[in-house]
Amino acid sequence: MDADRLLDGLVAYIVLLLSLTVHEAAHAWAALRGGDPTAYLGGQVSLDPRPHIRREPFGMVFAPLLFFFMGGMMIGWASTPIDPRWAYVHPKRAAVMSAAGPLANLALVLLAALALRIGVAGGWFVPDPISTFELARAQAGGLAESVIQVLSWTFSLNLVLFVFNLIPVPPLDGSGVLALALSEQNARRLQEWMAQPLLALGGLLVAYLLMRMILGPVLAFAVDLLYLGAR
Repeated sequence: MDADRLLDGLVAYIVLLLSLTVHEAAHAWAALRGGDPTAYLGGQVSLDPRPHIRREPFGMVFAPLLFFFMGGMMIGWASTPIDPRWAYVHPKRAAVMSAAGPLANLALVLLAALALRIGVAGGWFVPDPISTFELARAQAGGLAESVIQVLSWTFSLNLVLFVFNLIPVPPLDGSGVLALALSEQNARRLQEWMAQPLLALGGLLVAYLLMRMILGPVLAFAVDLLYLGAR
C-alpha cells in the first residue's frame, strides 16, 4: 500500500470519525432536551469522539480500518444509549431524537458545500469533480488540494450517512422518524413491532440493497446541484 493510499485513508478516517461523532452527539443532545439524560450521563452530548468510541470501539475504530485495509470503502457505525421506557412514554420526542442524527449529517453536507462554493467563487478551486470523493481541483495545488479532499469527503460521506440512516427500516433512524406522522398510540405499536430482532437483520439487508441502487444517482444529483450555475 503506497503513501498516497495511506494518506487518503487517514483523511477518510478522520472525516468518518468526525461525522459519526456529530451524528451521535446530536442524538444524545436531542434525547437530553426531550427528557432522557441517559446519553448525557454517559458523556455523549459531546463532540469529543472518545466517549463514543468507548461505547462502540468496533464500529468506530476496528471496522473502518479493517474495511480500508481490505481494499473497500471505509465504513463505520456508532450508537447512542436511550431509556426505552422514556421512548415508549414519549414516542414523539423519541422520533425527534431519531431525526437529529441524520439532520446533523445534512448540516455537515451543507457546510462542506458552502465551503466548496466559496472556494470556487474565490478562484481557489475549479469545479471539476473527478469522483464523488474529489469534487474539485485546486488552482495552485499545495494546501488547497488537502482542503478539497477533506471537504469532498465531508460532503459525500455525510450525504451517504444522511440518506442511509433515513431509510425507514429498523434499526435505522428512519424507522423511528416514522412516529412523527402517527398518533402516540400508533407510534407505541410501531415501536413494539420494530423491536423484533429479526426485523433489524432484515432491515439492514433491505437498506444495503436499496443503497446499492440509489447511491450513485443520489451522489451524482447532489454534485450537479452543488455546482449549479458555477460551471
